[in-house]
Amino acid sequence: MNAQELVESTVSDQLKSESDLPNITVGDTINVHVRIIEGDKERIQIYQGVIIAMRGRGANRMITVRRIVANEGVERVFPLHSPRLSKIEVVRRGDARRAKLYFLRGRVGKSRRIRDQRRGLKHVNSSSS
Repeated sequence: MNAQELVESTVSDQLKSESDLPNITVGDTINVHVRIIEGDKERIQIYQGVIIAMRGRGANRMITVRRIVANEGVERVFPLHSPRLSKIEVVRRGDARRAKLYFLRGRVGKSRRIRDQRRGLKHVNSSSS
């Protein structure tokens, strides 16, 4: 067994199963249930936002979630296989045509929204007479 196989076999025990993680993509609005430990107490805080980036592979898989708080953009990066994440819920599926949605940082107002995937893409019929 070479070094790469040894690392992958060790890490595979620490990964969350497919049933724990929903099928999420860039553009989805999600609720991330984060365990917060304050002293000897533990509570769960929900962070709702839009996934603007996904990166990494295996145990290094991370998502960047953006939300707006008091008209100020706040982004958090969550490792998907962290024990601090208790649950991820998909609120709304977004229709993104890019791998990274960094352009949302510069948007304000209604242009900040992402089209819902259920509506689908609207095709413009250009008929010339």
